[in-house]
Amino acid sequence: MNNARLYQVLRGPVFSEKSQMLGDSLGVQVFKIDSNATKLEVKKAVELMFEGVEVTKVNTLNVKGKTKRFGKSIGRRNDYKKAYVTLKAGQDVQMADAGEEVANATDSTSETANNE
Repeated sequence: MNNARLYQVLRGPVFSEKSQMLGDSLGVQVFKIDSNATKLEVKKAVELMFEGVEVTKVNTLNVKGKTKRFGKSIGRRNDYKKAYVTLKAGQDVQMADAGEEVANATDSTSETANNE
């Protein structure tokens, strides 16, 4: 496995109520992944993308797209593959660091403006 392949494995995080509860209580992160990805590829991709994180277990599942109606026509959502990645105890994946830094920077500049 080369690094180019590992960078294509993770499609993005899954933000749902269930995934947030799993992350808070059990240290499990949920990702949408490539449909051809294996568990070993997912493990190596997470450890490559998020430095200092150790993966203990990976569970994958295929999610079937729902059939939806749009008036008289019937459409179908895409199928995708999802991975539940269990991290070593006490570790966490920081996905929104850049957004938090920007928010903190704007807060500190507005406080100094109010004080002057």
